[in-house]
Amino acid sequence: LFDGVYPFYPQQRKAFVFDVSTIIVIVVFLTIACSFLLIIPGIRGRAVHWTLRVLLSLLVGVVIVVVQFTGDWETGWGKTNTSYKSFSRALVNVDIGLHVGLAGVNVTLMGNPVNQINETINYNEHFAWSFSANYDHSYVEGLERGLPSPILYVAEKFTTQSPCDMHRQYRISGHYASATLWVAFCAWLVSNILFSMPVLVYGGYMLLVTGAFMIFSLLSFSTVRNSLICPIQFGTTVLRTGYGGSFWLTLAIGLLCFVAGITVVALHYFNLDLLKTFFDLREGNAEEYQEMTELYVNPHFVNKGL
Repeated sequence: LFDGVYPFYPQQRKAFVFDVSTIIVIVVFLTIACSFLLIIPGIRGRAVHWTLRVLLSLLVGVVIVVVQFTGDWETGWGKTNTSYKSFSRALVNVDIGLHVGLAGVNVTLMGNPVNQINETINYNEHFAWSFSANYDHSYVEGLERGLPSPILYVAEKFTTQSPCDMHRQYRISGHYASATLWVAFCAWLVSNILFSMPVLVYGGYMLLVTGAFMIFSLLSFSTVRNSLICPIQFGTTVLRTGYGGSFWLTLAIGLLCFVAGITVVALHYFNLDLLKTFFDLREGNAEEYQEMTELYVNPHFVNKGL
């Protein structure tokens, strides 16, 4: 090791699901949630309702932001015997994983067992295609570092020079999915502002907008699977991919936003008192009304006026 890093890897390898950006976002939202839990005892009214509203809102916000950085929108695994290096007849038994995110792709290679042919086979390589990254340059760097042949074979499928055209398909769909998610995040912020004001029905409408844009992001990403995808094959083993955890989590939170938004709008038109009670508006108005009706009159001025 050279300063704790493998000699041929000037940077630490990136995890395929969690990276530094994801951890930072989660820590920020957890800090906000914990801070709110600490002040719950000082909140007047229905503390349980406040807790439910805030935690659900934070859950929606953290999911919208976190899935931007995760790498498991589409995943696939395959087990095969394949060559480990170019110009070598040595075969290794490995698990090959492909993890596609909105900003790039991760290729993992795990040996069975990990130690084979006097080497440790445990790789996880990230190739980015975001606006600030050059995928082909990352691929060329992998060639120069001498990455194992299975990783280079999978990564080559996503280069701009590949006849598969997978790079353009995934890159465009990922960019549109990311853009619609950021719009959903803005709609989520507006909904929280409206819920803090006596305009609850508009907060419900913005929740519906949030859910709609989250569904739009899923539709944008899923368009890739409607096009012809080049097979990634190792001998008789075909690396097949399917929707990953981030895709299904986004779908679940989008449906949750739809359910919450429809519930708020329906209560506004059919049971407004229950909606105000849940948001502690009815009690507040009652207290204000009670305070306004309490008058202190000086009898001297009343008798003088009469």
